[in-house]
Amino acid sequence: MAQPSAAPRRRRWRFVTGGKAATGLAVVAGYVLLAVLGPSIAPYDPDARSGDLLQPPSAQHWFGTTHLGQDVFSQILVGTRGVMLVGLTAGVVATVLAVLVGVTAGYLGGLADDGLSALSNVFLVIPALPLIIIVTSTISDAGDLVVALVIGLTSWAWGARVLRAQTLSLRRRDYVEAARATGETTWRIIVFEILPNLTAIIASGFVGTVIFAVMSEITLAFIGISSISSWNWGTILFWAQSQQALAQGAWWWFVPAGLAIALLGTALALINFGIDEFVSPRLRSAGRTRVRTTDGHVVRMRVGFTPVLASRAVPAPRAGAVTPKEVGR
Repeated sequence: MAQPSAAPRRRRWRFVTGGKAATGLAVVAGYVLLAVLGPSIAPYDPDARSGDLLQPPSAQHWFGTTHLGQDVFSQILVGTRGVMLVGLTAGVVATVLAVLVGVTAGYLGGLADDGLSALSNVFLVIPALPLIIIVTSTISDAGDLVVALVIGLTSWAWGARVLRAQTLSLRRRDYVEAARATGETTWRIIVFEILPNLTAIIASGFVGTVIFAVMSEITLAFIGISSISSWNWGTILFWAQSQQALAQGAWWWFVPAGLAIALLGTALALINFGIDEFVSPRLRSAGRTRVRTTDGHVVRMRVGFTPVLASRAVPAPRAGAVTPKEVGR
């Protein structure tokens, strides 16, 4: 009896085992763990003052202290929760709205498509960051959750347009028509036939929204728009800039927060690259295909390049030799 092949299972875990995606997921998982345990494992209260003013990194203060003697390492740990809360919450809200609007508009068509497409176009032209600034400046006690909801509610339109376009191309496929002919309900066709083929696009949109939300949260805190009473990486940069840490040579005040932002952005970008390689065979095999030429050399194929393989030089015929063309005569 033939045994089931293990290829589908390997295909299922190829995304997780990829180098880029695995590295990005590991870094993001570490940030999520710090967001959960950060306030508990922080060695000091981030608001507590001490007599160690503007001290460089040491055994007592790993990332140094501020002008008030506050521990920068504790501020980084406590501020991770706010950054991750805003990024993940905004990503979930925007992704859910994009899936609901985009897939529904693409599958149903007609008046539903026209109405939902018009709604997407309206939100597509709304400037997100100025709207976030207006909302957060109007609401005096706007916390991380309010900022996350505003970002999520204004960042779903582009993803909805992409999902609508993909759904329009999927709804007339043979397997969708077969499911419709067998009497499957609309929601079962959408959930079990269409959404699995949109997983990579949905995941990519989620990652992009998380990056935008994190950058927006840090930007709002850095320019002093959001509440500076709650710690996040942008708040640390705000106080460092307002107290002229660079002019005082206190590099430890702003460098750790900047590195934390850069590392998180790199991890999310690696996850996005991993998703692209997972769904695109051409990207997945880039640089791995080798072609052996007639003279024994190995040429590595790369995306975007068309190799020209030079063959061996054909020796000139000797004088008086009979060529194949003459034999054919």
